Amino acid sequence: MSLETLIDELARAADPEKAAFFPRFFKTGPGEYGEGDVFLGVTVPEQRRIARRHKDLPLEQVSELLRSEVHEHRFTGFVILVERFARADEAGRGRLFEFCREHLSRMNNWDLVDTVAPRLIGEYLLEHPELKPLLYGWAGSPVLWERRIAIMSTLAFIRAGDFTDTLKLAGVLLHDPHDLMHKAVGWMLREVGNRDRTAEETFLDRHAWEMPRTMLRYAIEKFSPARREHYLKIRSAPPVA
Repeated sequence: MSLETLIDELARAADPEKAAFFPRFFKTGPGEYGEGDVFLGVTVPEQRRIARRHKDLPLEQVSELLRSEVHEHRFTGFVILVERFARADEAGRGRLFEFCREHLSRMNNWDLVDTVAPRLIGEYLLEHPELKPLLYGWAGSPVLWERRIAIMSTLAFIRAGDFTDTLKLAGVLLHDPHDLMHKAVGWMLREVGNRDRTAEETFLDRHAWEMPRTMLRYAIEKFSPARREHYLKIRSAPPVA
């Protein structure tokens, strides 16, 4: 297997109709979050199949994929990293984590972030909690995707029953200006609530009044109609100073 073979397989899997649709779906127009991204029109399942066939691609060739302007090249490259991380030993996981950090700027759309952050970055930080301050640096970044990496990485912690950093970062990101962050933070709060409703509601009791509407709606999606209405009323009637 080689980089040229992988790129050829992606090209042959391209669908012109999807290539026309994906730029609209991923907001690639002027001023949009995915501005300038280029799509072949390859489905995610097909990219994952191709990635599995090329799971042992040398890292220098994976780096070429990640530097590509073609979205599917980057996605497939990151999937290779995630698949390799899952079966690597401790030393290998460390190398892959550092490699991923070196290419963080290439994780520049929400599907790339959501594929890599929980299963590679978050998993490694779960094993190396001394590195968790990285999350707070990313949360304070002016780069949208670094902020999303910060909160999405904590899904690994949530799955392990640790909600502390998710809730702290949700507080840090509470007033983030971007809708994609409202969705991500609300989603992670919902994941906390799926495991510990009291922990989520404690956060909501403190912050529901100031949460962006989309963030709150994502967070309370699994609540009963009465509980959803309760928190929506809190938001519409903030406390008087």
